[in-house]
Amino acid sequence: MRSKAFTLVAILVAILAVGSVAAYAYDSSRSDKVAEGVTVGGVAVGGLSADAARERLQSQVATRIEQPIAVTYGKARFNLSAEDAGVKADVGGMVEDALDASREGNIVSRVVRDVTGGEEDVNIAAQASYSNSAANQLVKRASDKLDRDPQDATLDFPSLAKVKEQDGIKVKRAALARQIDVALTSTGDRVVEAPVKTTKPKVTRRELAKEYPTLLVADRSTFQLKLYKDLKLAKTYTVAFGAVGFDTPTGLYNIQNKQVDPAWSVPDSDWAGDLAGTVVPGGIPENPLKARWMGIYDGAGIHGTDDVASLGSAASHGCIRMAITDVIDVYDRVDVGTPIYIG
Repeated sequence: MRSKAFTLVAILVAILAVGSVAAYAYDSSRSDKVAEGVTVGGVAVGGLSADAARERLQSQVATRIEQPIAVTYGKARFNLSAEDAGVKADVGGMVEDALDASREGNIVSRVVRDVTGGEEDVNIAAQASYSNSAANQLVKRASDKLDRDPQDATLDFPSLAKVKEQDGIKVKRAALARQIDVALTSTGDRVVEAPVKTTKPKVTRRELAKEYPTLLVADRSTFQLKLYKDLKLAKTYTVAFGAVGFDTPTGLYNIQNKQVDPAWSVPDSDWAGDLAGTVVPGGIPENPLKARWMGIYDGAGIHGTDDVASLGSAASHGCIRMAITDVIDVYDRVDVGTPIYIG
C-alpha cells in the first residue's frame, strides 16, 4: 500500500512539475507581447508584439502628437510649430509601459488570463517631451496680446456725453500652461482656447456723477462758463476770454490754486508798460485781478474784473474774466482740484 501511495504522489509531483515548466515556458514566450485590452493614448495595442505595437504607436500616436498647436481667443490665433515646440513622442516608453501592464500579477494569473481569453482593462497615457521654454513663450505671447485693462466710463467733452465703460480681460496663465501641456503630450485637440477672467472697471456710467461732483465748462464760442453739480447744470455765467494773440488755453485742466484778493505778478511783456515784471498787491485799484483768483494753467486763471463791458468778448490777456459777484459765487462753489474744460 505504501508503495502505491508513494507512486501516486510521485506521479502527481511529476505532473505538477511538467505543468509548471509548461506554464513558465508559455508565460516566457509571451513576455514580448502586449496583453489583450491594453490601449495607449486611445490606440489599441493588445495582442501585438513589441515591434508591432511600436509601429502602430508611431503611425497612430506619434504622428498625431508631433504636430503644431495653436492658442485662440476670438479671432486671435497664436501658433506654435512642432519643430519650435521641440515636441517628441516617446514611443519606446509607451511600449515599455504597455508590456509592464501586461506583466502585472503572477504567472498563474497571466497564464489563466491568456488561455481563457481574458483582457487587461488598461489605458496608458501617451508620453511626449517638449521645450518648456517654447511653451512658456507661447503663454507669454498670447497673454501680452490678449490682456486688456478695463476702461472706466468717461465724459466726452464738451458734450458731456457719457462714454460707456469697458470690461478688461486677463489670461489665466497657469491654466493656459496646463492646457498647452495636455495639447503637446496627447493625441487630442491641437487648438487651445485661452482661459481668461473678466476684469471690471472702477467707474461705470452710473458712477460718473460721483467722479464729477463739481465741474466747470468754459465755452469760448458763447463766452459762457457753466457750473455743473453731479453733472447737472447748476449755473451759467457770462465771461470774457483771451484776445487774439493772448488765447486762453484749451483742454481739460484742474483748478490748481485759489486766492482771495490775489496779488498780480505782472508778465514781463511790452503790453504791461511800466508795471512789467513787478508784483502788484491785491485789493488795490491798479490790480486787475479783482476779488478772487482760481489758477488753471501756466499763469492763466479765472478772476473777477470791474471792466464788465468786456464780458461776452475776447478781451483778456489769456485769463477768464468774470463779474466780481459771479467770481465770488464760483469761488465758493469749487475746490482746488475741480476739473475745468475749456473749449
